[in-house]
Amino acid sequence: MTRYKATISYDGTLFAGFQRQTKVRSVQEEIEKTLERLNSGVPVKIHGAGRTDSGVHAYGQVIHFDLPQARDAERLRFGLDSQLPEDIDVVAVEQVGDDFHARYNKHSKTYEFLVDNGRPKNPMMRNYATSYPYPLDLSLMQEAIKDLEGTHDFTGFTASGTAVENKVRTITRATVNQDSKTGFLVFTFSGNGFLYKQVRNMVGTLLKIGNGRMPVSQIKTVLESQNRNLAGPTAAGNGLYLKEIIYED
Repeated sequence: MTRYKATISYDGTLFAGFQRQTKVRSVQEEIEKTLERLNSGVPVKIHGAGRTDSGVHAYGQVIHFDLPQARDAERLRFGLDSQLPEDIDVVAVEQVGDDFHARYNKHSKTYEFLVDNGRPKNPMMRNYATSYPYPLDLSLMQEAIKDLEGTHDFTGFTASGTAVENKVRTITRATVNQDSKTGFLVFTFSGNGFLYKQVRNMVGTLLKIGNGRMPVSQIKTVLESQNRNLAGPTAAGNGLYLKEIIYED
């Protein structure tokens, strides 16, 4: 068997998420169906670096899969790209060693979250930026977001129902800025891993801080208390993008 690593992007609007699920459309299922056609009807299972939820987008999701014989990487990329639905794009394909695993090899992820703070909102971006049509103080959010950097137990920013026991993660970069062209707020988070709905919960809390309904110190309070009830609401998934995954050598 020959192992391949692929970087893919997708518009998550019409997907129930990355992972295959029963009776709903998923990114994993679409790619596996296409690989099966390219592999003469033999099923092929893909493994992703992580899951994305319903409506969440990706610029740089990474997957790996095995095929029974070696293929030219660019021809394989083109074959996948030309047969997949239009809301999935295969950015790159490369052959890798059998020890590579998209999920378990050490890596860092970067997520972006777009917020449309316009009044009225931009209807053309309704699937690609989360609307928040209330006053926001950017400087308050920029002050508070720095408290997320470093190694912390993020229990207070995790959705209930997660099966992960160890909720300690390291965030190496946490910023929020306003795009000069669109006016959208751009939240950026880089780290060694993120928990279920963690990014959306962090953004929801920061928006409340920016709106003056929570103090700047609320991030520290949630981290120290590990109490989800003290954090803000979960921001909608349509503004979230898995931007990049970088593997360590």
